[in-house]
Amino acid sequence: MHHTSPIAKGNTAEIYLHDNRILKVFKDYLPDTEAEMEGNKQQFAYEAGLPVPKVFSIDKINGKQAITMEYVKGQTVGELYFSDKEQAEYYLAISVNIQQKIHRMIPKAGTFELMYDKLCRQIKAAYNLEEKYKNALLRKLDKMIFENRLCHGDFHLFNLILAKEKMYIIDWVDSSAGDIRADVCRTYLLYSQYFSELANSYLQIYCEKSGLSKEEILQWVPIIAGAGLAANVPAENAACLLEIIKSYPL
Repeated sequence: MHHTSPIAKGNTAEIYLHDNRILKVFKDYLPDTEAEMEGNKQQFAYEAGLPVPKVFSIDKINGKQAITMEYVKGQTVGELYFSDKEQAEYYLAISVNIQQKIHRMIPKAGTFELMYDKLCRQIKAAYNLEEKYKNALLRKLDKMIFENRLCHGDFHLFNLILAKEKMYIIDWVDSSAGDIRADVCRTYLLYSQYFSELANSYLQIYCEKSGLSKEEILQWVPIIAGAGLAANVPAENAACLLEIIKSYPL
């Protein structure tokens, strides 16, 4: 692997294709348990019957944490969505079906962090967020009542790969045990920062298929926006998230 260039790079890892398998090699600044944590989440999803690449091993490669997993050769659904607008609603509807399959799962205790704990930690670490807003968001989070279900945490069309007429869900690092409405809200916010038409269509389709109301999903917006400020987001996105938080009565 010394002479192989990564096929993709992210904030936490680099992705290599080696011997027809995917190697996800994590960066040095992360905790020593990062690969094991993400690999165990993905393996749980695979064993639960979700369309997820199989994990072969969790180990070290050249001294770095790594996950070796099944290579799924195909296109992201995001690429397909934007290249074929006539089929856009079809791809979006199929993605919602898959997200609902995730949401029907009861996560394994100990394998997934509780969403409540994760959101608390992220809000407290939120970049450029005044204490009064942090405290207000934490109080709002405390009032939320929900049943813990499996939530992907970063579900969007570019984390779905279509291969041989089957869609695979990738990138399980942000998955947790929490409220499905919050998970839907997270996807909605991701879309809305770039494509408002996509965001609105997604929310409409999810509500129609699930029976949930837009209001009960959108009540999570300031909390999810606040948690999003803990991530390394572009300045314009951070400004947008701050504006969202300040526009809600807290």
